[in-house]
Amino acid sequence: MAKIKSKTVYLCSACGNDHPKWNGQCPSCNEWGTLSEYKVSNKKHSRKNAFVKESQTLVDVLTNGEAQRISVGIPEMDRVLGGGVLSGSLILLGGNPGIGKSTLALQILPVFEKPVLYISAEESEAQVGLRAKRLGVTSEKLHLSSENNIDLILDQVSLINPELVVIDSIQTIFSDQLDSLPGSVSQIRECGQQFLQLAKQQDIAIMMIGHVTKEGVIAGPKMLEHMVDTVLYLEGDDKYDHRILRCAKNRFGTTNEVGIFQMENNGLIEVNNPSELFLSERQNNITGSTIFPSLEGSRPILVEIQALASNANFGTPQRNVNGFDYKRLAMLLAVLEKRLGIQTGTKDVFINLVGGLKVNDPAADLSVIASIASSIKDKLISDSVVLIGEVGLGGEVRSVSGLD
Repeated sequence: MAKIKSKTVYLCSACGNDHPKWNGQCPSCNEWGTLSEYKVSNKKHSRKNAFVKESQTLVDVLTNGEAQRISVGIPEMDRVLGGGVLSGSLILLGGNPGIGKSTLALQILPVFEKPVLYISAEESEAQVGLRAKRLGVTSEKLHLSSENNIDLILDQVSLINPELVVIDSIQTIFSDQLDSLPGSVSQIRECGQQFLQLAKQQDIAIMMIGHVTKEGVIAGPKMLEHMVDTVLYLEGDDKYDHRILRCAKNRFGTTNEVGIFQMENNGLIEVNNPSELFLSERQNNITGSTIFPSLEGSRPILVEIQALASNANFGTPQRNVNGFDYKRLAMLLAVLEKRLGIQTGTKDVFINLVGGLKVNDPAADLSVIASIASSIKDKLISDSVVLIGEVGLGGEVRSVSGLD
């Protein structure tokens, strides 16, 4: 038997594009030091024509109606997805280890009337079964598999013809067409492209669970996030019981939508009133505290912004931030000094968004500045006041979107 030859390509870990020769700078995305050598088999792909779908005219597409949305039975997640799982969509769910990604994916499966397939390459079928039993997940339509070879997974999909496939996780799936290990940039890109082809041509919804790096982004090439239809992040802190499901990209719905969940022994339980959760333990008689209505997607959520300013005991004042942009805080402190005459150069300043919620909206500027001023001047801010507005370098308060 003739030996199958392989060729060498250089793959960019930032954008996922490959190049025939090494460069210090990626020609596609201009990032430096991101090209790595990989061996790619020259063997012809046996599944090149495995899924063939004829083209359709626009009139035929519009006549056939919109793609079907399927409710997952959890209103908070339906909201984040834009109304439910869309058939033929490719979803990427990321989050830190142990945050509850697999739990959430497993909880939504019983509501599907047609077969669903859960691929857990990190656990055996028996282990997934024990977790499903603990969560109270029972369904005769739920199929479990611990396969991690992409070709064998596609064979299982052909046999079952599921309505939804969950891949847990994309970093553990591999193709024997490549000589690299599972989790490498080339493997993630190749397997992601095959799952994309499967979803679009067979009209099957696929949810891929992804690991995140220490920087908080999904491991693998950035191309993975570009090729999927929806990118979800399950966020949280091990110091809190609640979890935040955030939509970073959605081709079929609103981006930046969030869903709030409470982690219980029997899984993730949705929180119907997030504002009550974040304000339930707020004290009314302390300075440096304001309420900010954070617009998360289409829903406002009331959160408490706390500030503490104290005399610095060391030469360089501390600036610690939790849930707010550090560089924006530096700008707001400069505005406080220059425009309002409130000195912060000798103060340690601490900002905290209670409950672990992260806000990157400039609309929080006014609430942050008011909290700092309240702490420095030791003046209370009324509980009946909510503060929202972007603060400019001139000290002016600008209007923000979403006030209607």
